[in-house]
Amino acid sequence: MQQVSKGSLLIAKPYLGDPNFERRAVLICEYTADGCFGFVLNQMTDVFLGDVIDESIYQDVPLYLGGPVEKNTLHFIHRRPDLIDEGVEIMEGLHWGGDFEKVKIMLNMNTLSLSDIRFFIGYSGWGRGQLQDEIEAESWIITKTSPDFLFDTPANSFWREVLRNMGGEYRSIAHYPVDPRLN
Repeated sequence: MQQVSKGSLLIAKPYLGDPNFERRAVLICEYTADGCFGFVLNQMTDVFLGDVIDESIYQDVPLYLGGPVEKNTLHFIHRRPDLIDEGVEIMEGLHWGGDFEKVKIMLNMNTLSLSDIRFFIGYSGWGRGQLQDEIEAESWIITKTSPDFLFDTPANSFWREVLRNMGGEYRSIAHYPVDPRLN
């Protein structure tokens, strides 16, 4: 079994039982002995960036629900460190945060593609030992991803595509019914 680290992808097993993470994939952005946090990659909202900030954003920039913690906070990940300064590297080619003022300008000037940045409200977080307990309870599958796969795979099929790409037993999990009692 892989160990969780910064840049890991947590894939919720179909029978996790937590509605916050049902069929979700979480990118771990920081992992320390005291805990970790990340963002759910495949839970879009009906809200746009321009709805949650005072300034006008001329593009419809969708927001994802990053997790159940502090849903009143705004975060972003991107694969353009050449354009966005001050981000924290999660893995090669993928960064968290950065100069938000510059991001807003580039979005309005269409010099930053929406295929290179993703915004989240809230985040997913675990305290010391909490995630390890969930892993030992077999709630999560741990894998890796690439920035290209992360940004180029549609959110509505992301969970399933990760499992399919992992192959073997995981490929069959990708087809597990939402409610097996209905089969």
